[in-house]
Amino acid sequence: MRNLTGKVQLPEFFERLKQARSKSLLLDFDGTLAPFRPDPGAVTLYPGVTARLNALLERGRTRVVLVTGRFTESILPLLTLARRPEIWGSHGLERLHADGKYDVAPIDRRAQEGLLRARQWSQNRNLLSKCDEKPGCLALNLRGLEPELAQTAREEAIRDWGRIASVSGLSFQETDGGIELRVPSKNKGDAIRTVRSEMGPGTLVAYLGDDLTDEDAFRALGENDIGLLVRPELRPTAADIWIRPPDELLDFLDSWLRADTPEKSRENPGILGDNS
Repeated sequence: MRNLTGKVQLPEFFERLKQARSKSLLLDFDGTLAPFRPDPGAVTLYPGVTARLNALLERGRTRVVLVTGRFTESILPLLTLARRPEIWGSHGLERLHADGKYDVAPIDRRAQEGLLRARQWSQNRNLLSKCDEKPGCLALNLRGLEPELAQTAREEAIRDWGRIASVSGLSFQETDGGIELRVPSKNKGDAIRTVRSEMGPGTLVAYLGDDLTDEDAFRALGENDIGLLVRPELRPTAADIWIRPPDELLDFLDSWLRADTPEKSRENPGILGDNS
């Protein structure tokens, strides 16, 4: 673990969390709660994460929110949680409430046409199977390809998808695993701002993420909130603290559980150390 900004120390944050009127824990999925896999459909949560999130969801004292670049439909089968949390998908374009209500932001025609051109580009190069299609977004996942093929595909996509983005109003971004085109009207920071506004003053928020797309969320945090970069290697970031998964991730969740436990039960929060 490394403190990157000096804005807050974790022990100090958790002491404030004990007294907070309300609290929310927002978490990215791939690379944060689960390791990357060449097949996105084969991803599983790090051992121990399920038990800790189940405990938070069962208590109901912390608003747990997943904020992911994935299509909400694609992430639901991967969640091994007893209760479904609120999920923001497609980088904030979708919102699946815990009660099942579903919202999606409108996508204009010009952006839709740009995404279709990028899809055709991928199909022409036999790369469509490596694409993740979701509302307002097309992501080319290069994990699992031969290194030379992946490098060639990346270079060509940077050139051609960049041109598509320039004429369609789409946002073009390189990610850890590939290339992504998406509607720029929403990002992960919108989830932070919406949750904070709904919960009101006195709310403490933490956001955990690993990718470049998580930077929008880190920048949207309030003065008393905390952002954690969760990845094996450090990179430039707006996050406050860097932790390595899975051990330091589990330590953070354990600390949150302790702070989330009523005073009379704090000596035995009931789940710490469970790596199931």
